[in-house]
Amino acid sequence: MSEEDAGVVDSGAEPPFPDSLWADQAPAPHALLGPVLGFLGVWRGRGRGGYPTLDGGFGYAQEVRFSHDGRPFLRYEARAWLLDDEGAPLRPAARESGWWRLQPDGRVEALVTQPTGITEILVGHAGEGAVELATHSVALTPTAKDVTATRRRYTLADAGTLDFVHDLAAVGQPLQHHLSATLRRAAGQSTPPTSSWNSSVQ
Repeated sequence: MSEEDAGVVDSGAEPPFPDSLWADQAPAPHALLGPVLGFLGVWRGRGRGGYPTLDGGFGYAQEVRFSHDGRPFLRYEARAWLLDDEGAPLRPAARESGWWRLQPDGRVEALVTQPTGITEILVGHAGEGAVELATHSVALTPTAKDVTATRRRYTLADAGTLDFVHDLAAVGQPLQHHLSATLRRAAGQSTPPTSSWNSSVQ
């Protein structure tokens, strides 16, 4: 192997095109990302959840990360952990990752995969500081729980606050409220959406 080839496979090298949590740093965001630039960054906070098949409600903490590499999609990552009555961490909970693919007029196509064997394709719309997504289709591994639909809403209450609501239809239950959380910006883009961003999604 030549020295040049060795450099290509150097396991310690940083990726040449890293993801960004910012809209005003390189790489420049794609124009189609305009309606969702305010979501860029790392968000952390707490929420409450419940479902008819569970024994009571529960509290949880969550971290959500949105980044981009200059192309017309956001990379999405989320992880949560359950909290006890005093707010101390109990154990890991939901994790998921995927992509928000932005289309003209603020349309969004999202792919979300969970380690529990569930992959969702969602479609929706971004505008006025909010993204609403609803299930287009669900793929399940043979051992996954039966999930038939979800609905998600992400709302920027302000430049530093992200509200999240998640409805779920699963294990024979109709679509209904499952999770809600309020997250605070921990890192990344801090510029709120402007009227020019929103004008492209009306």
